[in-house]
Amino acid sequence: MKKLTTLIVIIGLALVAYFFASPYYTAYQMKNAYDAHDGDALVAHIDFEQLQPNIKQQLTTRFDITLAQYPLVSQLGGEPLTQAANEFITLAVDKALTADNISDLITTQGQANQATKELAAAWAIATNKVNLQHLIQDLIIQRGDLDSVIKNQIQHIMAQQSAELEAHVQSGEDSAKPKLSYCGINCFTLSGQVKGYPLTIEMQRQGLVEWKVVNVVLP
Repeated sequence: MKKLTTLIVIIGLALVAYFFASPYYTAYQMKNAYDAHDGDALVAHIDFEQLQPNIKQQLTTRFDITLAQYPLVSQLGGEPLTQAANEFITLAVDKALTADNISDLITTQGQANQATKELAAAWAIATNKVNLQHLIQDLIIQRGDLDSVIKNQIQHIMAQQSAELEAHVQSGEDSAKPKLSYCGINCFTLSGQVKGYPLTIEMQRQGLVEWKVVNVVLP
């Protein structure tokens, strides 16, 4: 009886250890998949149904904050400008954050395609990485033709972000040892640098020991 009790205790402790160690193992699997350029293996650890709306919310919230810093742009563009920006963000996220596209990015180690460039442009617009004052000049030149102005600005921003992405892919470094930590019993984060960009990946427990990426905190 004593041996049986000891065995049960050992099994219980092993299960508890595995329960708490499981996100570290998932992070290990993701790192191996990334290093091996195995996109299919890595995307298996991503919950796209949660990732997409979380990224959209980050970008639209940041755009609102950015736009508030340009009252004249906001006044001239008004609601149509906000709507156009949010629609661009939504489409960019929907096209870029898919299993196929992420798998391709991992396989090519960050080689930017059209969908990725559009997402980079959406990020640049939302996070005040471009000068929105140019919108005022274009609106005056185009005599208030907001659609033409937005299309011209997006093309210009995409060209800029494409060059930046290529530069990061060529020279940006990855963290050798990302920081891993629990943020709750069902929440785990991986913080580090990917191609020179500081990123924090948030994972969520699904079931007892399975973890999936549900958010990426953008720089």
